[in-house]
Amino acid sequence: MSATNPAVSHTPARAAADDLRGFIQHSPTPWHAVAEARARLLAAGFVELQERDSWSLAVGGKYLLIRDDSSLIAFVLGSDSIQAGVRIIGAHTDSPGLRVKAQGAQDNGGYLRLNCEVYGSPILATFSDRDLALAGRVLVRDGSGRDGVRSALVNSERALVRLPNLPIHLNKNVNEDGLKLHKHRDLNLLLASFNEALPAREQFSDWLASAAGCQRADLLGFELLAYDAQPGSFFGREEEFLASRQLDNLGSCHAALDALLRVAKESSSAGGAGAAASAGASTQVIALFDHEEVGSSSYHGADGDFLQQVLLRIAQSASSAADASAKMLANSWLMSADMAHAWHPSHQDCYDGLHHLKVNAGVALKMNSSQRYATNALGEALFMQLAERAQVPVQKYVHRADLSCGTTIGPISAARLGIRTLDVGVPMWAMHSARESCGARDHGHYIDLMRAFLQH
Repeated sequence: MSATNPAVSHTPARAAADDLRGFIQHSPTPWHAVAEARARLLAAGFVELQERDSWSLAVGGKYLLIRDDSSLIAFVLGSDSIQAGVRIIGAHTDSPGLRVKAQGAQDNGGYLRLNCEVYGSPILATFSDRDLALAGRVLVRDGSGRDGVRSALVNSERALVRLPNLPIHLNKNVNEDGLKLHKHRDLNLLLASFNEALPAREQFSDWLASAAGCQRADLLGFELLAYDAQPGSFFGREEEFLASRQLDNLGSCHAALDALLRVAKESSSAGGAGAAASAGASTQVIALFDHEEVGSSSYHGADGDFLQQVLLRIAQSASSAADASAKMLANSWLMSADMAHAWHPSHQDCYDGLHHLKVNAGVALKMNSSQRYATNALGEALFMQLAERAQVPVQKYVHRADLSCGTTIGPISAARLGIRTLDVGVPMWAMHSARESCGARDHGHYIDLMRAFLQH
């Protein structure tokens, strides 16, 4: 019997979901996600800028820049950024999970284990008894690098560590009480049998140095996380669902990236007389931020000044007027893109029956009167117009009134930039699990809606 259903394997919706699965496979960490996005943008003719340099921007030009390896902004410069404004899609590159502590390697009863801390708010129990890989970045001493330091991406790819459970005979009430993991005591990842000849930290440093292609003495620092090593897979009778790690929020990052690449390609092929002749009036931007899962308060998070500084320089390139930036922002829109809570048939009481979301039923507009989501009536009107233009199905989500509501970069960016903002997403199950799931058909609609937004 074939592993794939030929009736669905060659549809446009399947192609979009397949490419998402590949993007996630190459993006186990925020640093890898940015590297993968950068590679795709460079292949499409985007030019990389540096914040420390002066910029010379051309109408129709395609640009990208990166801050601290894990946040990326890319844009296509429009012909009238001030009057037509900018169209920004914001998403985040990070996901909740387990991060290895700086001196976490330890000998525990003859086993080499890595002590971890919790990043964000993962469903901790889903990380137990699972094939976990390690990935991240290592900072290496390098005389040819900036400040004498080089950043190296590392990824074990294969299962390397594990968080084994107790047998039920020693935890008899686990099915009644649920699996409870103490955040300090129980999150020690099993790495290897301990080698008595070498201290634990040196054993772990040897693996890091080998993965980074350097000597142990040249290791200066690292940021590592554990992730589900199992590749994404389709399931369901018609393979209409996708199971994968980090759908929240690499699903939105991929959709934003793909939408910008498609719009840039369409603009380039439509003109025939150069990039400037084919450029749209508005400037089209994607901003992929790190640290959303922990509040966005960092110099490369959405609550930092990364996007603000880029927009200021875009305005300055278009006009020398003192109020150019303010005018541009007043004519602009931001779409905050983050995954959404799908209706769970076994837990119907957790949802507002009038505003719940179905998987594979379309992109969701997220609203909250307390501004946990940034959408207002203006944003709702724009959303409906975009859906009509893109011919995609859509839904509207409002959280159950007596439950605490999550939030996104939408309200943060709206307040920091003073820009009209709406919050959108795609419905998914098991948000913040080590392995989440969503509708394979929804992702193509997500991309199409974003394309319509960028071209609005």
